[in-house]
Formats: sequence, structure tokens, C-alpha cells
Amino acid sequence: MKIIDILNQHTMSLSFEVFPPKKEDAFDSVKEATEEIAGYHPAFMSVTYGAGGGTSRYTLDIAKNINDRFGVPTLAHLTCVSSDRKTVKDQIAAIKDAGIRNVMALRGDLTPELEATDRSKWDYRYAVELIRELKESDCDFCIGAACYPEVHPESTNQKEDLQHLKEKVDAGADFLTTQMVFDNNLFFNFLYKLRETGVTVPVLPGIMPITNARQVERAIKLSGSFMPQRFKSIVDYFGSDPESMKQAGIAYATDQIIDLYANGITNVHVYSMNKPDVAKAILDNLSAILGKDFNR
Repeated sequence: MKIIDILNQHTMSLSFEVFPPKKEDAFDSVKEATEEIAGYHPAFMSVTYGAGGGTSRYTLDIAKNINDRFGVPTLAHLTCVSSDRKTVKDQIAAIKDAGIRNVMALRGDLTPELEATDRSKWDYRYAVELIRELKESDCDFCIGAACYPEVHPESTNQKEDLQHLKEKVDAGADFLTTQMVFDNNLFFNFLYKLRETGVTVPVLPGIMPITNARQVERAIKLSGSFMPQRFKSIVDYFGSDPESMKQAGIAYATDQIIDLYANGITNVHVYSMNKPDVAKAILDNLSAILGKDFNR
């Protein structure tokens, strides 16, 4: 099933992102975790690709397993940074052959090694080029793209960033998913400005439950996300007690999701960090709202 068809139903839903293992000896444990989350039957699940495509060979294995065994629509991430055209075309063909109908088209992170290379010689420098490649293929994918409510770190300003997002949508992106957001007001403000540019595709806010204090520094480093004082106070007070911090982090994420639903956002994407217990706790908190008993 195409994800855009799920989003166009305009009913409240929750989806989860999972990531493949970095090393082969961790594959079984990661597969088990992703299967447990898939067993709760979220609206869909996305599977990341890894910086520079380092874990790409596992992405399709995890995505195909979720799709085939559990009937959960999957979104396979695909990056193009530093890749040549043949490699990307081979990956596109492999995704199609696996029966995956949804692709998250990303440039990918610039590692220090990639930063030092001559980008002018790359076949792909921006995600919009990958989106065009996907649209020109004969695969008929539903295409997702990323967006940054707090401005992409390489953009000069938000106006420029919004224009680049419009280019992605004009090139064929069917929906957008945000980088992790901890302040809903930032998301609502971003969405208002995006709509003013003429972009009307669905935009999914990305919510990351922070369940231990160490995640805060990593989340800021990865996304540059603004941490509201309310959230900082939670970490300051509960951060030294792992169980309390976990419960508080799940409660904070749940509160964000409920607020988004209450303000007309029907589809929310959760960065699960491959933690089935966290995914389950959030789903249980929303069972009446989503109209489903996740204990069955």
C-alpha cells in the first residue's frame, strides 16, 4: 500500500521509524525489535539507510520482512550522497523487486570524509535530484522527503529552505516528514509558512521520545532541535533516575502527539530508536484516541 493513500484517509494514525544494524552480528536482535514493533500494526514503518549508505544492505532486508510478514506498509530510505548513477538505479530496482512501494528520498549525511571531497564531481548533490530519478523510473513509487522546521543547517535562512522544499515537491515528493521536533509551536509555525509557499502535500511531524538523559545531547547534535524549557526541566529533574526519565520521556512525547492530533494533524511519525517497549507504551497511551487495543 502506498503511504500517500494512508495519509489521504485523514484519520488519526501513528507510524514508526526503525534503523538497520550497523554490524552483521547485531542483525538478529534488530530484526527481532523491528518485528515486535511491526506486530503492533502501526500505519506504516520507515527503515533508515545509514550515513553514506553504510547499512544499506540491511535496509531492504528489514523493510521486506516487515512488509511481507506483518503486512505493514514500509518506507525504505534511500540516500544518494556520493553515489554514482548506476548504484542508485540498482538500488531503485532492488527496492521495486522487493515489493516495496514507498521510498524516502534523501541526500544523506555528509561525513567528514565526504566533506573533504569535490562535490562538483558527484552524480547527485541534492535530494531533489534523487526524487527526479525516482519519478523518471518505471517503479511508480510513493516518494517521501525530509524537511527541517528549524531550517536545514546548510540553508542561509528559512525562506531559502522553504523554496528548496517546494522544489522537492514540484519534482515529485508526495509527502514530507520533519526532523525531530520537541516544541509543537515550531512545527505549526513552519507548516503555516510552508503552506504560504503553495506546498499542500501532507507533512508529518517527527516525534522522538527521549527516554534517557544521554539522548538529549545526541538529539541536539543530530538535528540542532530546540529544546523547550519545559522539556529541559524534565531532564534536569528525572535524568538521574533511568526509570523515571523513561516514563517522563514517554509522557512528554505522548502529550506532543495528543496536542498535534487536537490541532488537526492526523499523521504523526515517531522515531522509535528500535525500542518496542517505548513504541508500545505510546500506543497504549493513545489506544482510545486511535480506536485500537494494542494488547490484543
